[in-house]
Amino acid sequence: MSYIGETLHHLLLQTAFVNLSVGNLIMVLVACGFLYLSIAKGYEPLLLLPISFGMLLVNLYPQIMEPGGLLHYFYLMDEWAIFPSLIFMGVGALTDFGPLIANPKSFLLGAAAQFGIYMAYIGAMLLGFDEMAAAAISIIGGADGPTSIFLASKLGQTALMGPIAVAAYSYMALVPIIQPPIMKALTTEEERKIKMEQLRPVSKVERILFPIVVTVVICSILPSTTPLVGMLMLGNLFRESGVVRQLTETASNAMMYIVVILLGVSVGATTSAEAFLNISTIKIVVLGLVAFSFGTAAGIVFGKIMCKATGGKVNPLIGSAGVSAVPMSARVSQKVGAEADPTNFLLMHAMGPNVAGVIGTAIAAGTFMAIFGVH
Repeated sequence: MSYIGETLHHLLLQTAFVNLSVGNLIMVLVACGFLYLSIAKGYEPLLLLPISFGMLLVNLYPQIMEPGGLLHYFYLMDEWAIFPSLIFMGVGALTDFGPLIANPKSFLLGAAAQFGIYMAYIGAMLLGFDEMAAAAISIIGGADGPTSIFLASKLGQTALMGPIAVAAYSYMALVPIIQPPIMKALTTEEERKIKMEQLRPVSKVERILFPIVVTVVICSILPSTTPLVGMLMLGNLFRESGVVRQLTETASNAMMYIVVILLGVSVGATTSAEAFLNISTIKIVVLGLVAFSFGTAAGIVFGKIMCKATGGKVNPLIGSAGVSAVPMSARVSQKVGAEADPTNFLLMHAMGPNVAGVIGTAIAAGTFMAIFGVH
């Protein structure tokens, strides 16, 4: 009987029921909340579901993130900036850059929306973060998860990577909730009803030259952006060249989804109770929301300026798509415009600033790396 008792005692000591702290229980509930949002409400489930499940796993079994644990090795691929770069290749293969090529002024809207990043940088400094930590946190303002992970790893802010990544991906998923009130508050109904002229056709030569020229220009000025911008443009060159259909399909489907699974679960697994439930995390989450809101507002305000400058030919709503959440923020621009006028079609116009926002966020990350002398 003693043998059976000791065996049962050892088994009991190995269960999560005995080893879970109050913090772990809180994080399990948070994970379940995220799972509900992703499954029941459909808030970007491709991102939110693996992240929330990784959060659930690490708080039930913390050893899964320790050396020798499965997710520890997935996480190393985040630290080495491999997964973020591969995600950018997939985004490039999936995305039509034609609207940006047809309307280069979209670059200005994408640049304006990066205002939120620099606001977050200043805010983080004021809240007591050092310069590198503030820079890593600030990229949340662009609503760009892969770039947030990339910059945090390059600046050596691995301790903050979990909260930064979860905040960035959460705000990407919540774009349909966060952006519309800001868009409606800063525009009039007449502005939201503005119909834009059809974009000019973009030739195949332009589509092929664009990723090559952008790579040469940006990576020459800011070589530290090469892993992100280079992979983004390589993926798009796969798409537009028309000679590597198999590579395009792999980059935009199989590879993309595999990387999303591994990156999402490993990012979620950085949110153990010890790492996540602290005052720094609260500051990061709040800063991210404020920065994202400012970025959205800056894009819309610049859109209003362009509207005035062009005599009412630009719908200010497309400025909100200047953040890096592609294509979610472009879809939101379309949705809000269609609410004002069901015949209004803004999606392709909004994709221009949206693509510019992806490039702009990568440039912002490269700028911070150049400032701090990081390669």
